[in-house]
Amino acid sequence: MEPVAIVCSQDAELYIILKYILDVDGYDTVLAGNVEEAAERTREPSAAAVILDCRPSGLPVARLCAQLKQDQTTRAIPVVALIAPGAEDQHIALLKAGVDDSLIRPLVPSKLLFSLRSKRSTGARSNVHAHHVLHFGDTQMRPDSFRVRRGESEVQLGAIEFRLLRHLLEQPRQVFSRADLIARAWPNNIYVDARTVDVHVSRLRKSLQKLGPGVSIRTVRSAGYMLDDTTGC
Repeated sequence: MEPVAIVCSQDAELYIILKYILDVDGYDTVLAGNVEEAAERTREPSAAAVILDCRPSGLPVARLCAQLKQDQTTRAIPVVALIAPGAEDQHIALLKAGVDDSLIRPLVPSKLLFSLRSKRSTGARSNVHAHHVLHFGDTQMRPDSFRVRRGESEVQLGAIEFRLLRHLLEQPRQVFSRADLIARAWPNNIYVDARTVDVHVSRLRKSLQKLGPGVSIRTVRSAGYMLDDTTGC
């Protein structure tokens, strides 16, 4: 059974980022849009971690944390909070509620993974994907660091662009329709039109161009997009 990380947040972009980070350690990530849904999810046998999106005037995450830590059946589940710099009051409230760890934004993927690994039970699934790297031509993607590299050049992508590129790298030179890309790069409950796909592909294409000649995205007329290598590798 896949361990499940429950992300308590109303930010779909953050959820996409966390989903890719946590995939590195074999987590199945689910989004809980409110504290009630998050609490309900922790009752499932596969619940292995809770990540709280802490924002001013946001969800009452300290209350959720206290509820989980006071309940015999959920107190062992690690709870990690993502907190804005300078939010001392919120940090103190979460400490009083029993939070296992607090990470200051901006999010550093390696710190989140280290935090969860240090608290993961000995019976949990081992980290089988930690060194997974995607290659095409001279372009390299490390999903755990959320970055793309070509030689000495490196670029950091937005969450949607990262998901698009990962899908294209998994099957290079295959043409994907806009519908295919929507299904892989956006949450199911968000409406996305073809124009939105084009905008994000354009952003991704520009980011790849910053790395110099090599892997690029080709537009296939009336069909969609594909990843190609202009160097012929």
